[in-house]
Amino acid sequence: MRNNHFQHKKRFPRFIRLLGRLRPLELPVTHRHNNVELFQGGRQFFEALFDAIRCAEHTLLLEYYLIHDDHIGNGLARELAAAVGRGVSVRLIYDYIGCLDTPASFFKNLSKQGIELLPFNIPSIKRGFYWFDKRDHRKMTIVDGQMAFLGGFNIGEEYAGCVVGRQSFRDLGFSIRGDAINELEAIFQDTWSGDETARRVAQPRPRPPGSKVGEAAVNIISGGPRQRRSYIREAFQVNIASAAEEILIATPYFVPGPRIIRSLLRAVRRGVRVWLLLPARSDVPLVLLLGRSSYATLLKGGVEIYELEREILHAKVMLIDGERTVIGSANLDQRSFHRNYEINCIVDTMDFGGQIRSLLLEEIAGSRQVKLDIHEQRGLLIRFMERVVRLFSWFL
Repeated sequence: MRNNHFQHKKRFPRFIRLLGRLRPLELPVTHRHNNVELFQGGRQFFEALFDAIRCAEHTLLLEYYLIHDDHIGNGLARELAAAVGRGVSVRLIYDYIGCLDTPASFFKNLSKQGIELLPFNIPSIKRGFYWFDKRDHRKMTIVDGQMAFLGGFNIGEEYAGCVVGRQSFRDLGFSIRGDAINELEAIFQDTWSGDETARRVAQPRPRPPGSKVGEAAVNIISGGPRQRRSYIREAFQVNIASAAEEILIATPYFVPGPRIIRSLLRAVRRGVRVWLLLPARSDVPLVLLLGRSSYATLLKGGVEIYELEREILHAKVMLIDGERTVIGSANLDQRSFHRNYEINCIVDTMDFGGQIRSLLLEEIAGSRQVKLDIHEQRGLLIRFMERVVRLFSWFL
């Protein structure tokens, strides 16, 4: 990866021009001097998460799309109960539909242990189908207002590396320490209180003069269906447009829509190398079929596509020029753009970006490259199914 002053000068005006064209409703606040740590696997992530919960002294705020009643889910339940026992206030938001397979007894037990629960979006006929389709897809734990864990990990054995072989999920997570935590707390509290319409930013807590937690600049991108425009999609577009050399993307559910596709093709035309790491297998096969229907357009435009076969890809990350990382809960799909509540972070630091780049290139080296001539040989039945699924792409 080349890195010099002229490339930075070339990228900056392009970034500013696109900001002017998009006219976003509200620019994200940049929180400087944060410490960001990457967890490259499930075991590493959950060990760090559980250790942090054990050290909590005042508050634990958790928000998850899916929590399984399995070894990992029950381990979390025990740690939260123990935290309540030593006087920690624990609040948990979980998505009602995402946890539909989790027995009600699991959550009743949590409540009996003194954990405050908020099931997100319990189905109601009175509110109609429009509201029923919304999901809280965030994955977040905030410990004592000092440290947060985010990324793609749900709470379950398949995410933690406890499942052997092809049913294991390949995911990424990270932790943040620093002033960015204040905004994450404000977002959680808005959801807890039922006021998701505002995008408020908490004031930074006072710190001793000269103190720095780390060197990473962090922007928090909170997305939700009540926004008039998609902050999540605009963050992807702005960063794609700012790329000067290289874009690396990994996403498990790839339904980008025409705007993202055009952004990627424009990047290739101006000389940026674009790599897509996508799943060869998926827990949602229809989405996999739908994503492949856009392969031909991208491949003809010069985008390189690889499919991870060893595990089920679940990581959601984009790296721009080896230094700026967009990472969190949001997929490159219409559901994350418009109908899910999501949390993404933009982390701007060469150290974190270098770790992401090494990891993604290693995964790409072990994946199967999709070639246009081979892809075009898929049968008439597959092509027909792709066309049918595209009719329902908005709902997937």
